[in-house]
Amino acid sequence: MESSRPATAADIPRIVELAQLMRAELAAMRGGALWAAREAWPEPLEDAYGALLTRDEALLVVGTIDDVVVGHGAVVVEQLRSRARLGVVTDLFVEHEAREVGVGESMADALVAHCRGHHCIGMDAPALPGHRAAKNFFETHGFTARALVMHRRLDDSERP
Repeated sequence: MESSRPATAADIPRIVELAQLMRAELAAMRGGALWAAREAWPEPLEDAYGALLTRDEALLVVGTIDDVVVGHGAVVVEQLRSRARLGVVTDLFVEHEAREVGVGESMADALVAHCRGHHCIGMDAPALPGHRAAKNFFETHGFTARALVMHRRLDDSERP
């Protein structure tokens, strides 16, 4: 049965494996290389994800099928200049073979509940351009686009 739960320190090695799969998948997509260089958690991943476990305003979850970890998700609550709070989803990934069975939905529900509990006014969840599956997933769960980021490469020899 699919479910999710808060991550523990014992989950960090598996989360790092999943994060590496996520990076490989996203880096190959349009905008993915720049995402990996700017938005993805920095190396060493063990430290980056481990630090999330100690932050009250952050939540790191794992998604499971029959107690086997097949996905991970993370959200961080940011305080805006207005003093309002915004939840920012930094990770939501399920192994390819375990997709479309409810693991992602269970993790997304946990992230939303965390943000509600921290009195957030809303949540942001990035999706790369052309990543239709991610866009559709988030739209199914009540997310709508609120901004588009336009980018211009200045050096055509590099393909971030």
